[in-house]
Amino acid sequence: MKFVLITPARNEADFIGLTLASVCAQTVLPERWVIVDDGSTDRTAEIVQEYTRQHPWIELVQRPRRAERNFAGKVHAFNAGFERVKSLPYEVIGNLDADVSFEKDYFEFLIDRFGATPRLGVAGTAMREAGYDAIKDSFFNGADVFGACQLFRRACFEDVGGYTPIKWGGIDWVAVHMARLKGWETRCFTEKIFHHHRPMGATESNVWKARFDYGRKDYFLGNHPLWQVFRISYQAMKQPYVLGSLILFCGYAYPLIRRVERPIPEELLKFHRKEQIERLKQLWLNLVKTRKLKLQS
Repeated sequence: MKFVLITPARNEADFIGLTLASVCAQTVLPERWVIVDDGSTDRTAEIVQEYTRQHPWIELVQRPRRAERNFAGKVHAFNAGFERVKSLPYEVIGNLDADVSFEKDYFEFLIDRFGATPRLGVAGTAMREAGYDAIKDSFFNGADVFGACQLFRRACFEDVGGYTPIKWGGIDWVAVHMARLKGWETRCFTEKIFHHHRPMGATESNVWKARFDYGRKDYFLGNHPLWQVFRISYQAMKQPYVLGSLILFCGYAYPLIRRVERPIPEELLKFHRKEQIERLKQLWLNLVKTRKLKLQS
């Protein structure tokens, strides 16, 4: 199966070399890899240009600098790259962050999974960061796919309408859940991992703002109140403990009290909350049976 990749990049000079080296070393290469320099002020574009001279399937697109930094801007950058590939023949399209790395057979593995499962719409793998394992350290759901490396079957990507520009984030989450809502399978495979070199929230001004923003995003994406209580309670057991969970709660409660309109359709909100309640039931049954809280499902 043929595939293409798109990478929005903004001031990624510290890590994009790792991503470039990983992709260029793959046993199966993309038909085209469009890297969109989204107004970087560092050497991001220069580093990419060094690779475009050696690999004609890598293309650099440069966008003007923008003052506001938000997740909607990332979607606009992705769409600029999508314009460069949408006329090409391919079956799979990938959204790849500019701060990840992986083994040489990473894409061969994922493309094989698409070939083996006709209804597989979105696929990815487990993620690790320094001091953080997404499988062990979170409420890992095998049906969710981490946004730093998401591959879509082309028909699925077109079915969900691509990425939705949401200022506060969750663009990858919306795409995956919309895929499931429309009947596609989504899967995070644990046989492989990718390394995420910039820790989540590292681009925020500080860790407290990041916690507040996570809570606010939880509200915008429609987390069920019971799920949010469970999430906040779990956060209280991890650093920065009670203060971190309190700030997470405030981020969720602030737009809730103000009745801020959510940027997702009602049918997606109901679908998402139904999934969360089912997961809570499974977690509770497992706790009763084993007296252990199994975070993976």
